[in-house]
Amino acid sequence: MAHRRDDRRLKTLLTQECARIMAEEGIQDFRIAKRKAALRLAVTDRTVLPGNAEIEQALLDYQRLFHADQQSLHLRDLRETALKVMRFLADFRPRLVGPVLSGATGPYTGIHLHLFANTSKDILMFLMEQRIPFEALERRLKMSNGDQVQLPAFRFNADDHPVDLTIFPPLDEREAPCSPIDGRPMRRAGLAEVEALLTECRP
Repeated sequence: MAHRRDDRRLKTLLTQECARIMAEEGIQDFRIAKRKAALRLAVTDRTVLPGNAEIEQALLDYQRLFHADQQSLHLRDLRETALKVMRFLADFRPRLVGPVLSGATGPYTGIHLHLFANTSKDILMFLMEQRIPFEALERRLKMSNGDQVQLPAFRFNADDHPVDLTIFPPLDEREAPCSPIDGRPMRRAGLAEVEALLTECRP
């Protein structure tokens, strides 16, 4: 019984340290945050490592506790920029995903959008025509059927925020990839939902 209590306490400490690392050090990868937290707390037992959903909740709690006003302003700024970019890319039916949608943002959080096009060249040409400097990337994601896919992506800056665009074929608009947080289909928000989120959080 005492051993289980110790494990629970250790897991709680690890969860809180992961949240602090992600909030204060700009780490966005859960695996890196767990590795850093385990090293700092000298934990070698992987069975007590927290899950991503537990860390995300702790991150939200941490931000509300220590950075409530600053966090609220920063989140609104990110969502306003996301909405501008989504309107700019409206032809590709953009969907907001990730921390800017969930609210679990830190000072280094970027905006993540899913776009839908027959080919990534459509978006590449659009960015070039609009003279937007960008970087070409690839994203590895797990789909709901279990398949691991490599998808083209682009990154650029808007209002001093990094914006990541992951390009999906049109049929995948109805099937979101698995979330790295809980393994469920990733939550996606269209223009109307992001507009509603901004209306809700206006002072």
